[in-house]
Amino acid sequence: MASSNDEIRILTPSGMLGYGFPLDHFRLGLAQKPHAITIDSGSTDSGPQKLGLGEMTCARDAYMKDLEVLLEAQREARIPLLISSAGGDGSNLHVDAFRNMIAEISRKKGWRFRLAKIYADIDKGLIARELKAGRVEPLGPVPPLAPGDIEAATVIVAQMGAEPFLKALDEGADGPGGVDVIVAGRAYDPAPTSAMAIRAGFDPALAWHMGKIMECGALCAEPVGRNIMGYLRRDHFEVEPLNPAERCTTMSVAAHTLYEKTHPFLLAGPGGTLDLSNCKYEQVTDRRVRVSGSRFDPGKRYTIKLEGARVAGWRSIFIAGARDPIFIGQVDAILDRVIAGTRAYFSELPEESYRIIPHIYGKNGVMGDLEPVKVPAHELCIILEVEAPTQALATAICGKARTSLLHAPYPGRIATAGNIASPFTPLEVPLGQACEFNVYHLMTVDSPTALFPVRYEEIS
Repeated sequence: MASSNDEIRILTPSGMLGYGFPLDHFRLGLAQKPHAITIDSGSTDSGPQKLGLGEMTCARDAYMKDLEVLLEAQREARIPLLISSAGGDGSNLHVDAFRNMIAEISRKKGWRFRLAKIYADIDKGLIARELKAGRVEPLGPVPPLAPGDIEAATVIVAQMGAEPFLKALDEGADGPGGVDVIVAGRAYDPAPTSAMAIRAGFDPALAWHMGKIMECGALCAEPVGRNIMGYLRRDHFEVEPLNPAERCTTMSVAAHTLYEKTHPFLLAGPGGTLDLSNCKYEQVTDRRVRVSGSRFDPGKRYTIKLEGARVAGWRSIFIAGARDPIFIGQVDAILDRVIAGTRAYFSELPEESYRIIPHIYGKNGVMGDLEPVKVPAHELCIILEVEAPTQALATAICGKARTSLLHAPYPGRIATAGNIASPFTPLEVPLGQACEFNVYHLMTVDSPTALFPVRYEEIS
């Protein structure tokens, strides 16, 4: 690796490949001669449809635009480009899709790359055997995994740690010029950055903590941004956004350390737990923060997170606005009557075979029963969702509920033209197949790399 003995510099242009990033700030980072470019491409935040239906988080054109910039930078700087969780879900399908995009760009530009692909799909039979052996457990407040859940999932991926990236880098070093680009399947978000730092001999605790901060790009800055540079040294690391109008502060970096965590100091991941209880945050310059004191505690066993989704049915919705204060004051009771009447109309259907779910924005559409503000807004957006075994049935149930809500009587009603306004046609909007996560569990493994095969290829 081209890093010195005292510092490794990592450039992360964005928290998500495909979201775009300012090129002028990215070039400022390249001018600092980073030792690697790392960028994540995945998340479960945007829902289960990627795993369930094989979709990607961003449009192909968005990925192509970002990839062309990154590949050109890799080619000019001759440093590794590490991409994790390809396509959003990190399935084998999307690792191969990213490979094909890289090949298409290479053909167009006349570029050559040595590519390593790391796959993350896990054999269902293996999971079933490990479940029977008692080596699979729930992650958080989810039910225990059942054999039927394994079969129902379209595909199941596992979150790899740093080790498969290290394997790809080390084995790939035997090839001509080493590995230029790594496209990985589902990965723990900090893994690419951590792998580069650990390979260079730096403290794993600091490597994981810096990776945790940088995997979201400059989300740790004020105001939040895209490009960020990390500088890892022997006893600390520093982070700084590349947009001159942004700055990292001790507060913003410490706050981001708490991001997506269930415990303020402990962050469990593949291979162990990052302990941040003794961390120190120092303001080095107006825009740069230094972090020290991170500690990594290896686990007694190595676990990986399994993610899977199944197709649950078909979904249709309608969207409506309400402004009448008399209606708004009774909206819960009105919707209860409308839903009950809709179920009575479709009495030939088992009630458990479909779902009717109202979302009332302006009242409690975001927080539901946890909403502390009990006074509704002066106008509401009502979205009624129906999930049923077929698209036609979902749309029919949705239509019945919409017309019932439109004309439902209620005490104090004055106008009879309609209770709600529909801003779009078609009035009932079919959304296609609906998916749900049904595998979100930990599996104990004997090797952190055995389940993540690496394939090398010359792209030209």
